[in-house]
Amino acid sequence: MSISITQTTDEEILKSCATIMCESEPWITLQRNYSDCLESVHGNYKEIYMTKDNNKLSGFIILQMAGTFKGYIQTICVAPEARGKGIGTALIQFAEQRIFSISPNAFMCVSSFNHEAAKLYQQLGYEKIGELKDFILEGYSEILLRKSIGTLSEFKYAHYQKEKT
Repeated sequence: MSISITQTTDEEILKSCATIMCESEPWITLQRNYSDCLESVHGNYKEIYMTKDNNKLSGFIILQMAGTFKGYIQTICVAPEARGKGIGTALIQFAEQRIFSISPNAFMCVSSFNHEAAKLYQQLGYEKIGELKDFILEGYSEILLRKSIGTLSEFKYAHYQKEKT
């Protein structure tokens, strides 16, 4: 299956993203309603990439591309009927290419109860680096994950050298 990923800022698509989120896990368990989800797709320094299947939104990923955790994968969402088809993996790999062009680190969180997603992220090379207890909802933790291609110092030096030539 070939998965085409494109960037979007279209408000109607963003509304569809919010709808998919609030009607599926883990956002149901986290008690995120449509308004919460719609708010999460807006903001400065966010990049939103999506994929469609038969002209219907099948998944999207939101990247936070500035700040201390530049390269933070804020949200990965695949429509329930599209799960298990490699869309999540394709979105993450696409995000990594984008992130690793500006930073040696990709970060994300996964809810402690979201075992299937955690398993996928581990298979893709993400390591647990911290736990935020009771962060979104009491009784659940957000597990901070990181995938790295090197240190920040090495990365900056390599980019500096590339710019000199």
